Amino acid sequence: MEWAALGDSYTAGVFVGAPRPELGSADRDGCDRTTGAYPNLVETKLAAEPPAGRTVRLTDFSCGAATIAEIATARQTPISPVQPPADGWPSVAPQIDRAQLSASTDVVTIGVGGNSLPFGKILTSCLLLGTGQEDDATPCRDAYERGDFILDPESIRDKFQRVFREYVAMLEAVHEKAPNAKVITVGYPTIVPSDATTCDRQDTTELAADIKDAETRLSATHGYIAWLGEVNTELNAIIDDATDLVDYGYTYVDVAASSVGYDACQPRATKWVEGVCGQAGPYWPTDLTLGQDPVRLTLKCSDGNRATLVHPNAAGHANTATLVEAAVRKALT
Repeated sequence: MEWAALGDSYTAGVFVGAPRPELGSADRDGCDRTTGAYPNLVETKLAAEPPAGRTVRLTDFSCGAATIAEIATARQTPISPVQPPADGWPSVAPQIDRAQLSASTDVVTIGVGGNSLPFGKILTSCLLLGTGQEDDATPCRDAYERGDFILDPESIRDKFQRVFREYVAMLEAVHEKAPNAKVITVGYPTIVPSDATTCDRQDTTELAADIKDAETRLSATHGYIAWLGEVNTELNAIIDDATDLVDYGYTYVDVAASSVGYDACQPRATKWVEGVCGQAGPYWPTDLTLGQDPVRLTLKCSDGNRATLVHPNAAGHANTATLVEAAVRKALT
């Protein structure tokens, strides 16, 4: 049976486990897939206990920073900071083409959406706007709700509506390529606590950041952190609603519900999502440029931490793997 895993960095793994393909390989494409990512964990479990006694072959072309469009219609230029070529990573074809989806594809899992907002720019902007503000201030939310001409002229509501349209179009494209496949869409985990005041505004392993060659620590307000949770919830609802709308019997996997209490503001031993800085493989950088013009900054992590930028760690991928494995088994049996 044929399974294709598609998605962004929350699927690829980026810093969890060893790089795949391994460092130095001529097959590296800048997408930052890793051995600890949930598709690989599920593949191992399916190999140990094949569904219906049939072998499942995984094809994984998930790619860090992928947008919804880059799943189905657009080429992507990867941005991996790990050993990039001198002239940058070459562009890659849409993931449905790289994975060679066809009428013989049995199941497709897709985890994407955040980069189409884009989440990275929102995070950077809100860290900047929150610095020096009162705990309950919401300058970032206010700017995105009205559509700030300088920061981002597209309001958050317009972003949500666009992402919904793009997600539906992407699912239609997947169905056209793989008309017989059971498609499983994968939501995002809970990234911040329900009570944002429990986050330490000065802790870079949560939602604060140090910038290279600057002395000021950027700090998200509690008001912003609460709003970020709302944005995450709405994004998951969009993925769920789009999955239902296409009416092909596709399945949505809710990762958020099971990850409540394991967010980026929890202690290191508890969290399933690393903060702005956190634990990562030794190949992953401590300094990383993030954001988009006109808001572009070089993040600096210290004390043995690396630039994890609010991504799931090994425990987070293990949780997602449990949920996705159950969905894949049901689809294939």
